[in-house]
Amino acid sequence: MIDNIKIGVALGGGAFRGLAHIGVLQTLEKYGVFPDIVVGTSMGAMVGGVYSCGVDLNLLERYAYTLNEKELIDLVVPREGFIEGRKIELLTRTLTGNRTFEQTVKKFAAVATDLYKGERVVIQEGLLYQAIRASISIPGIFTPYNLNGRLMVDGGVVDRVPYTAARELGADFVIGVDVGYHGEETTCNGIMGTVLHVLEVMEWKIMEKTIDTADVSLSVPVSGVNAASTAQARECIAEGRDCAEKMMPEILEKIKRKKKELLAAE
Repeated sequence: MIDNIKIGVALGGGAFRGLAHIGVLQTLEKYGVFPDIVVGTSMGAMVGGVYSCGVDLNLLERYAYTLNEKELIDLVVPREGFIEGRKIELLTRTLTGNRTFEQTVKKFAAVATDLYKGERVVIQEGLLYQAIRASISIPGIFTPYNLNGRLMVDGGVVDRVPYTAARELGADFVIGVDVGYHGEETTCNGIMGTVLHVLEVMEWKIMEKTIDTADVSLSVPVSGVNAASTAQARECIAEGRDCAEKMMPEILEKIKRKKKELLAAE
């Protein structure tokens, strides 16, 4: 928090490209911008949820380098998805210390999609790992997740970068971080890569209508990274740092302006 301004970060989905969020958050903290409110969709919910528990970002970075996506896959006979998700659920439970939303260091919310109603769901209560598992449930890849009687899939289906949710939670100043597709030519690797790309194309079209709701929007250039693999974790995190570094003068200036606006309104 800078003075009396509540800073919110909206961390978007993008499968393993979302590891770039670690680098962005590291750079924000380097310049004294410590978010009060963290909202995440899909991998943004994973990184944001762990960060909201007070986990050191440098430690999280080092851990990301050890991840192997093959060890996180538990295949099932495909009915609603290829991956059951219990391994990732266990990992998330461990990383968040089995905390509830009430036990986080920073105010946090995860965005998911109610499969039957087609509604955005901003999850703010219960166990963090369950909310994150709901948020990362990529349709066709992960089995949908039953949370309190509602069948949930990936939040990116309706809200790839949750700018609005960060504002709804009380943020005066919202920094959005997008690690997804923006219309550039790309390639698809296998069935998982194809499904992910089809979804991110749809998400991009929806997101274009909400991007103006952020005070600052960072688009991290990781479209060349295989979203279905952890092999380029180091590259993703470095790109996140570099992107935020370039944007910091604008971010700091806009925060100052917002502070003046809030003071003038008192």
